[in-house]
Amino acid sequence: MGKEAGGGDAVEGLVVVDKPAGWTSHDVVARMRRIYGLKRVGHAGTLDPDATGVLLVGLGRATRLLRFLTETGKVYRGDVAFGVATDTLDAAGTETGRSSMPALTGDDLAAVLPRFLGSIEQIPPMVSAIKVDGVRLHERARHGEVVERAPRTVRIDRIEIESFTSGEYPQARLLVECGSGTYIRSLAADLGEALGGCAHLAWLRRLRVGPFPIEEGWTLDQIAESPEAALLPMVEAVRHLARVDVDGDTARGVSHGAVFPVTALGGDEPGPLAVVGPDGRLLALYEKGRAAARPLVVLTGG
Repeated sequence: MGKEAGGGDAVEGLVVVDKPAGWTSHDVVARMRRIYGLKRVGHAGTLDPDATGVLLVGLGRATRLLRFLTETGKVYRGDVAFGVATDTLDAAGTETGRSSMPALTGDDLAAVLPRFLGSIEQIPPMVSAIKVDGVRLHERARHGEVVERAPRTVRIDRIEIESFTSGEYPQARLLVECGSGTYIRSLAADLGEALGGCAHLAWLRRLRVGPFPIEEGWTLDQIAESPEAALLPMVEAVRHLARVDVDGDTARGVSHGAVFPVTALGGDEPGPLAVVGPDGRLLALYEKGRAAARPLVVLTGG
């Protein structure tokens, strides 16, 4: 595709990637750099190597929008394997404990799920990207370290049992809708403990990030074949935000990062506001305060 898209415009926008198993999020970014011939590529929300599903990748100036996507809600489908614990809380780790749970039923699991709904405290796994004293936990874990991790407040809005298989080592497929920062691996381990045993996450697929479902996802091979078709314009990257369309005079002020009276950009919705010019392109994101609307990100002018 090269460094320029059709019409002479620099390549920029959002791609909804269906990440394959065995790839890190960094691996995907590196592949996207090669496909699009760009250095300025980033992703919103790390997905574990063994997990598959939605990974949002920003190109060019769209990387400046990724922080507004990282904090959006997520939907996952995952398999929880009961009776076996691992050091990473998922199937990639080393087994650390085994105790069969033949008496466990789907009703037993359903009975404890309400404990995990709403705002809950969750201890991040050692194999995660969270930093402790400036060093990521997964780097410490690689050197055999185990450090104390402070609990973090996360939000889980829905847990649905899609299937349950009984036996010596039962397994359940769950659909989980949650807020940013939730570790499904930790949820799996905590469910095992709540049921008087242990568990780990055997398989995970991310079905949605914010307003972007897996149905909009492209595999890496599909992207390589049709890079322009896979690329969403920047205005689509913030489809979840309130939008205001402005005329030419206002657009010029927005392009220069002007501060406007709070009523000038319209809209009463809280949070960032996507400001779109007469040509349909995203110009900036603004934040409305009590008396004024101020720019958060200005995308025009290079």
